[in-house]
Amino acid sequence: MQQPLLRMEHISKAFLGVQALNDVSLEVGRGEIHGLLGENGAGKSTLIKILSGAYKPDGGTIEFDGQMVNVGSPQHAQHLGIVTIYQEFTLVPSLSIAENVLIGREPGPAGTLIDWRRMRRETREITDRLGIDLDPMRLVRTLSVAEQQMVEIARALSMKSKLIIMDEPTAALSENEVEQLLQISRDLKKQGISIIFITHHLEEALRVCDRVTILRDGRLVGTEDIGNITLNDIIRMMVGRSVDDLFRRQDGHEAGEIALKVTGLSRKGNARNPTAIFLDNISFGVRRGEILGLAGLVGAGRTELARAIFGADPITSGTVEVDGKPVKIHSPRDAIRLGIGLVPEDRKQQALFLALAVRENMSIASLPKLLRWGVFVRERAEQEMVAQYRGNLNISMSGPDQRVRNLSGGNQQKVVLARWLALSPRVLIVDEPTRGIDVAAKAEVHQLMDEMARNGIAIIMISSELPEILGMSDRIITLRNGRLTGEFTREEATEERLMQVMALEQQSIVS
Repeated sequence: MQQPLLRMEHISKAFLGVQALNDVSLEVGRGEIHGLLGENGAGKSTLIKILSGAYKPDGGTIEFDGQMVNVGSPQHAQHLGIVTIYQEFTLVPSLSIAENVLIGREPGPAGTLIDWRRMRRETREITDRLGIDLDPMRLVRTLSVAEQQMVEIARALSMKSKLIIMDEPTAALSENEVEQLLQISRDLKKQGISIIFITHHLEEALRVCDRVTILRDGRLVGTEDIGNITLNDIIRMMVGRSVDDLFRRQDGHEAGEIALKVTGLSRKGNARNPTAIFLDNISFGVRRGEILGLAGLVGAGRTELARAIFGADPITSGTVEVDGKPVKIHSPRDAIRLGIGLVPEDRKQQALFLALAVRENMSIASLPKLLRWGVFVRERAEQEMVAQYRGNLNISMSGPDQRVRNLSGGNQQKVVLARWLALSPRVLIVDEPTRGIDVAAKAEVHQLMDEMARNGIAIIMISSELPEILGMSDRIITLRNGRLTGEFTREEATEERLMQVMALEQQSIVS
């Protein structure tokens, strides 16, 4: 039997008395794609940071390429042939592809000039291995997210990697881009490169991995060949219960009156592209207690529609009504005053203040009613509010003063939802509510949304995951190129029908 490329045995790690890893072992074969799965907080990131030299283990051993090693730093890991591609890219946007790929290792006489011709050639050789056609001198800031992902992989290859760790590599990619990345992973495997593939999208693991290792609460649950395990098996190992026991939307709830209605909403052009059409004559309504799913491919206009309704972007024409009354929304402040909330797609960049505490993040939108004399925060009222939603939403945190950056993705999302619940909104727009969180946290977020709807809140839910749209929505509308292309009841909608109206150039509205 061939010796494995990587063998980590009995790895343990604690932080301030919290046991992040307890006797975890991981083995990766040569030329193998190995999935590392588990909920947020299961220990995946800690294990990878130990392997990549960012953390030192409290106990255990690492054997790599036949030798016992003590990975002392990320630079040491790279020297060994271990390269990590994190979910947040580490590229320099103002530099070219070639400069990013070979940064710190530019060819040319040491300490003098760069050999630009050789630099372009070496970069082109690497991108050819990946089957991508990009000008090596093109600036990274002009690339799509998928193309930047390819540049990260190219840089890993330039370091003569033996093992590439991909941390949530498909989180921000479209369906076609995901398939391209999975194919590149298969091609790298054929070239003898091993991959550790970390993902919350379990179907991707089933499609591309040879084996999967599953962690729960810092412990090893098991390692299985992909042919011997099902999706339900993986979920049961991850969360301790069957997929059939996870949350499913309750039936028997009737929607009320129309809470929000938009008519002829259009948004055309901006300073960078005056002729662009972002939204074109969109009309729809959402009722109290209803979850309206908003589906579309990347670039369809879903986020643009949410931002326009919330007042974050100006509209060219159209009207908005709240509870049957025409309103003017020129800014998010106007929207909030009218009882409209928005949970944005990128919670870290657009919703959370990562350096601040949980209580500050949760209460910030409610400050007007928490102030005494308009100046001083009533701390007891703030603490009571945080305690209420911590309990109601089952937010896992050490205390209200814990920095929100240190929470898991699912708990961060709950903090954002709690912020809006504290304002008792009429309408809540949630853009990709479960992106980047694990399957158990998804179930909890879905349950929260169902409870909000049952309490009379009108919800507009944007999601790229069609099973989520189909499972959570009472009614679904679809967009393509900024236009409304279809409308379905819960009973009418299927993945095939939605894809048809999302993808075709011309399609009349289906009622």
